[in-house]
Amino acid sequence: MKKCPECNNIMRELNTKTPDGISYSYFKCGNCGEEILNMSQLHKVAEKYRAIKRFNARLSKWGLSLGLRIPKELVKRYRLKSDKNVIIIPEKEAIRIIP
Repeated sequence: MKKCPECNNIMRELNTKTPDGISYSYFKCGNCGEEILNMSQLHKVAEKYRAIKRFNARLSKWGLSLGLRIPKELVKRYRLKSDKNVIIIPEKEAIRIIP
């Protein structure tokens, strides 16, 4: 049972969808209308977004290196241009590409 941080009444857990159609649960106070997501609910929504926003790419051999084809949608979103340099930052379990 969750209590409202504004009026201290009991909150109900409800379900709804984001504009992108991702369903999630949240808490709503029937008294004052306060709506909140706890961290668990927020992480579940974020994980669903990551899954649908994921892009797949194929690595290709380019001489002694590997080349990565970046999907058209990402090229447009980040305004990437052919023959322009990017920064590649190695991280623990991933790489980050910065235009």
